[in-house]
Amino acid sequence: MTSTAAFAALRAQLAALTTEAFRPELADLDRLPTRAIAELMNADDAAVAAAVAGQLPRIAAAIDAIAERMGRGGRLVYAGAGTAGRLGVLDASECPPTFATGPGQVVGLVAGGPDALVNAVEGAEDRAEAAVADLAALGLTADDAVVGVSASGRTPYAVGAVEHARRAGALTVGLSCNAGSALGAAAEHAIEVVTGPELITGSTRLKAGTAQKLVLNMISTITMVRLGKTYGNLMVDLRASNDKLRARARRIVAQATGAGDAEIEAALAETGGEVKNAILVLLGGVDGPAAARLLAAADGRLRPALDAARER
Repeated sequence: MTSTAAFAALRAQLAALTTEAFRPELADLDRLPTRAIAELMNADDAAVAAAVAGQLPRIAAAIDAIAERMGRGGRLVYAGAGTAGRLGVLDASECPPTFATGPGQVVGLVAGGPDALVNAVEGAEDRAEAAVADLAALGLTADDAVVGVSASGRTPYAVGAVEHARRAGALTVGLSCNAGSALGAAAEHAIEVVTGPELITGSTRLKAGTAQKLVLNMISTITMVRLGKTYGNLMVDLRASNDKLRARARRIVAQATGAGDAEIEAALAETGGEVKNAILVLLGGVDGPAAARLLAAADGRLRPALDAARER
């Protein structure tokens, strides 16, 4: 195919995408007052949650499948390009401080590598083979789950990542913002949040980016809930690495136990600052070493560890 023919084919593909569609009613956008443009953007954003709601059954099914893989030692890997890839890296980077995930347990891959987080790496998203190489460098296994993220649903890097992961036996999820996407077709679990044309034509960092962020929040957060990383709605696997988080750790222990300051300080001191262990000491009536053993026997889940402590 000649370069002219290839360009024409690509143009036709993009024209079929709702995320790339032109909104003629906004043709005079640049002439509007700032307040009016802000109101238009806000109205657009208000519709995103409803679009996500329409995909909740698919999102929940994907989360359950991811949690099952991670429960047996697998990893959660996001793969995308541009805004989509950066959102995956952002979500992955928040998991260690929030849920004390281990090194490499949640991974974000962005086409073009770390430089692409702050600079556009031209052509990186078009290389499916780069996604294969990036996943190979991780030593991808059948226990892992790979989530390809692409607003258009056709980005070669994201589609290539999902296709390679599926061949390797890993769980695959395709998150896009167009119906009937190539990414969705390649994945076992297709999540297609159709947000429609953007305020600025083709700028999918807007509604599409917001939708992807909402879904990624759900995937990581609810997966961690399923893995026992919370106690109720308290993040008891918090890694207290600074003064703000140490204060939050004390507050979480107080909210979970109702204990006084002196008791909380003693429990945290006895457990090396581990929130979950400190709660078990206070509610289960055990010492620090016993709390650690009970949690290990319960795969780190606080509720069954508490039940076991109370039965002693």
